[in-house]
Amino acid sequence: MLPRTSAFVLSRYKTFRSLWSASLISNLGSLIEGVGAAWLMTSIAASNEMVALVQSAATLPVMIFAFGAGVLADNFDRRRIMFVAQLLMLCVSAALALLTYAGTVTPWILLVLTFMIRCGWALHEPSWQASMGDIVSREHLQSAVELNNMSYNLMRCIGPAIGGLIVSTTGGAFAFLINAFCYFALIIALWRWKPEPVPKSLPREPFSSAMAAGGRYVALSQDLLKVMCRSFAFGVTAIVIQALLPLIAQDHLGGNATTYGIMLGFFGFGATCGALSHEVVRGVLRDEWVIRAAFFVLALICLFLAWSQYVWLSCLILMIAGAAWVQVWPLFNVTVQLSTPRWVVGRALSLYQAAAAGGMAAGSWIWGKLADAQGVSGALLIAGIALFFGGLIGTFRRQPDLKPPNLDPTNNFSEPVLQLQLPPRSGPILVTVDYYIDQTDVYEFLDLMMTRRRAQLRDGARGWILLRDLEESHIWTESYHVPTWVEYVRFNQRQTHADAEVVARLEVLHRGNLPPRPRHKIERQTDRDRRTPHRHLCDRPE
Repeated sequence: MLPRTSAFVLSRYKTFRSLWSASLISNLGSLIEGVGAAWLMTSIAASNEMVALVQSAATLPVMIFAFGAGVLADNFDRRRIMFVAQLLMLCVSAALALLTYAGTVTPWILLVLTFMIRCGWALHEPSWQASMGDIVSREHLQSAVELNNMSYNLMRCIGPAIGGLIVSTTGGAFAFLINAFCYFALIIALWRWKPEPVPKSLPREPFSSAMAAGGRYVALSQDLLKVMCRSFAFGVTAIVIQALLPLIAQDHLGGNATTYGIMLGFFGFGATCGALSHEVVRGVLRDEWVIRAAFFVLALICLFLAWSQYVWLSCLILMIAGAAWVQVWPLFNVTVQLSTPRWVVGRALSLYQAAAAGGMAAGSWIWGKLADAQGVSGALLIAGIALFFGGLIGTFRRQPDLKPPNLDPTNNFSEPVLQLQLPPRSGPILVTVDYYIDQTDVYEFLDLMMTRRRAQLRDGARGWILLRDLEESHIWTESYHVPTWVEYVRFNQRQTHADAEVVARLEVLHRGNLPPRPRHKIERQTDRDRRTPHRHLCDRPE
């Protein structure tokens, strides 16, 4: 586990301090807008399903667009991406305020504009999360992620209550207008941030190739797949409280917009207390049991909310719900960041966010439908049972503990001297590596090659196979190919210190006089007209 870092130490990072402070204001506006949208829907919609769909509209864009945004975050200037995203949300929020003031908002217009605002958030978030590793050092990364998460929970203490008061006194239009102005804080902070440009020796990775590389890396990482499975399950089930809270406040407790805002505020206060006690909880429970406990606690809370007829009691219950909710998401986020090298961290984070948001979008719709069919209390009872079984997923999909390998790049690759003129886009390139292994070391060698195979495929190798010579059985050959020479260079630049440890152990087992040396070959077509051969595959350099 990485060493802990105080907020005082993180405050010494000027950029982190500036952006974190601006995000507080932006989060306040978002929470006020969320209260306005949810409560406005209760007054213009005819069904519980439409009210719950506000949460679906707020989370669905992340599921749809987050992966593409992660590709952009890994290949383009993250500051510019965030700047554009904030401008998009500002414009849509202003449009929502104008339409609401004019009285022309329908349930579907509200859902569409909420969806568009969250599209901006989906574009912003992967770049913002991936920038944590650029703004602070690796030993401070875990604390930076947790403090960044706390900024949202701090505003949850007051944002919903303020939003409820604004909506009940001045209407939803003013709430949306305040949200539009709150975006200026982060826009100004991003404008003033001047990150150091990162020199790139290779051309930008094509969008489709970058998406394939990100998906391949995650698919071959067991730890990342576990996180995404658990985050989806938690999102589907735990979102029930926030999805149905407007209905709990209005129909179950007979309250108004202020009641709803106060209840959300208690949820946020509990989340802030939970964030502050996060380290104490993790000192008592392992990461897996923190997640299980959150599932089980939220299951009980659903039962209590279905039973409670008092606002004050429901508010106290929601404090516990907020504390349980916030224990889980920082664990997922930090695990993804520490289990992923920098070249693909934006894509990994975006896929995690897509899994979580997809779960919340699906869950919001499911609980809304159940509330129509079974009533609010019936939906909460069913959700409580689902949360209990969700906690049992950890018996076969355990959360990995935070003991990350060193995934920093080694930066020790030098391009070999080629005897052919080879344009960067030429290929495919076949790479072979021979190992001389004693019979007594074969099983250890095979174990290492299993690890190496997964790492090579994650970094971009294709068609990886291991061959054994039938006549000289001590000779083993690793073989794989990459599409082009520039992709081969990119592939080698992705090697991490953890990968280098496996290479070093293989070199210890190797019994040849020289270390294992990659041999590079390029495919040459033999069925072309002899008068127009591939000159770059035939001629020596001039």
